[in-house]
Amino acid sequence: MSNEIMSAINSQVFAVWFLIGAALVFWMQAGFAMVEAGFTRAKNTGNIIMKNLMDFCIGTVTFILIGFSFLLGEDMIGFIGKPGFDIFTSYASFDWSNFVFNLVFCATTATIVSGAMAERTKFLSYCVYSGVISACIYPIEAHWIWGGGWLAQMGFHDFAGSCAIHMVGGISALIGAKILGPRIGKFEYDDNGKVRKVNAFPGHNITIGALGVFILWLGWYGFNGAACTSVEQLGSVFVTTTIAPAIATVVCMVFTWVKYGKPDISMCLNASLAGLVAITAPCDVTDAAGAIIIGGVAGLLVCFGVWFLDNVLYIDDPVGAVAVHCLNGIWGTLAVGLFATNTAPGYSIADASGNELVGLFYGGGFGLLKLQLIGFLSVAAWTAVTITVAFFIIRAIFGLRVTEEEEIIGLDSTEHGLPSAYAGFSIMDISSGMTMSVNENTSLGSDDYVTASEAAKDAAVPVINSLPATGISKVVIIAKLTRYDVLKKELNNLGVTGMTITQVSGCGIQKGAGSKYRGVEMDITLLPKVKVEVVVSKIPVEAVIEAAKKALYTGHIGDGKIFVYPVERVVKIRTGEENFDALQDVE
Repeated sequence: MSNEIMSAINSQVFAVWFLIGAALVFWMQAGFAMVEAGFTRAKNTGNIIMKNLMDFCIGTVTFILIGFSFLLGEDMIGFIGKPGFDIFTSYASFDWSNFVFNLVFCATTATIVSGAMAERTKFLSYCVYSGVISACIYPIEAHWIWGGGWLAQMGFHDFAGSCAIHMVGGISALIGAKILGPRIGKFEYDDNGKVRKVNAFPGHNITIGALGVFILWLGWYGFNGAACTSVEQLGSVFVTTTIAPAIATVVCMVFTWVKYGKPDISMCLNASLAGLVAITAPCDVTDAAGAIIIGGVAGLLVCFGVWFLDNVLYIDDPVGAVAVHCLNGIWGTLAVGLFATNTAPGYSIADASGNELVGLFYGGGFGLLKLQLIGFLSVAAWTAVTITVAFFIIRAIFGLRVTEEEEIIGLDSTEHGLPSAYAGFSIMDISSGMTMSVNENTSLGSDDYVTASEAAKDAAVPVINSLPATGISKVVIIAKLTRYDVLKKELNNLGVTGMTITQVSGCGIQKGAGSKYRGVEMDITLLPKVKVEVVVSKIPVEAVIEAAKKALYTGHIGDGKIFVYPVERVVKIRTGEENFDALQDVE
């Protein structure tokens, strides 16, 4: 009797956990939105948020109408579920939990494509695509795997969706980005039309991107663990789901550190997701050693994928969706055939005859790996054909890409009438990290202003002087943000108490001072600067120039510039005083 009671309680507990897991997977939509927004440019943030929102909302509509029955309806010849409207006709006995659980997974598949096609896709066209993939492309192949279809009958194993979700979303992203074409300026071409240079478009907010990754990692415990049926199995899944992304991130950090000279932040964030994608299929059937290897390969695979798309295929994927989801979805699917071990709690992989199958590296031979390969190829072929047809039809009817003018202005404004997703906020980075790199091409030989030659001083902080005719001069100083406090102090010591300060961006970087973003050389042409304007009459202009040069000088080209202009007339609004008299309280 006590065993029956405990069994009933255990069943109810896991039924509740099943729905909690679904809620965690739904929360991953926020993670995808943050990753995509942070890794792209600010002018398209609102558009990306809207697309991620509509992925779920449009997906819900199509899943209600047809998607759910295609996935979990009565099996028809192993290919598709029988269409039906049980949610309307038999609501009292409807499988509510399974509907919600599969709906949130469906929405995840759809939203993967958003990042790869970001910043140049028509919103209407994207909405149509989202409906199509949620209505039939995803539900039919997911039926093969989870709905009793032909792959499930063979013994193909994909516990939480490396193949059914991530690979499908990644292949759709790859094809969509290829048909759509790159963002304006991503690639530079020679006279023969061949790519001669790849340009980096750094994400505008890595902080938001990192937040998105942490949200996704948290949600992944529900993604992988929600279908577990015992505490032991759940614990094992949590372990493998933690190990793989951690190892992937460490491997990626070391690789980018060695290859590019510094550990790449955005690539490491992608690597965390890559490790999660790769462990999704085998999370319930592998052990810690398998998870370590799976994660390590994922960390290298995501770096290779980003490079391969940029430098070989010339496909523009702003957030690395193809490298993360497509390549690692494939890897995770095949990893089942390599690392599945019957020592994992609740192990249940068997072929059509009921014979237990284990991975190649655990003594099982090639049987399971062969099944996984068949599943990967069949789902990949289905996805490639159907999504290509869908994109071509959408392009023919609605168009797929916005105009050049709309892309340059930004989709927030042109597609949604939103002037900025950051209204009321300044998004200029005023950190010292954005100042021009110091290298052998910018050095003038001495960083000491006192000992530097006049030529070095003039080269570091050139002065453009136009002599005033009235005795009143306006001095405009363009300086690095990091030197502003020193400059202000020097001017105050000189007696200048009134000044106008503006944050500006300036052009200029010396040859050899470039850095890399996701392995691509960046031509930094706009750097954050501060513009200080003062008007003087009693204080000698030369004294202001000398104080400014002393404050700004570091011994490198690009320390700043000083412009001197004649002022014909000055009027103080409050008192009506003019010229010399108007300046007496600011100098």
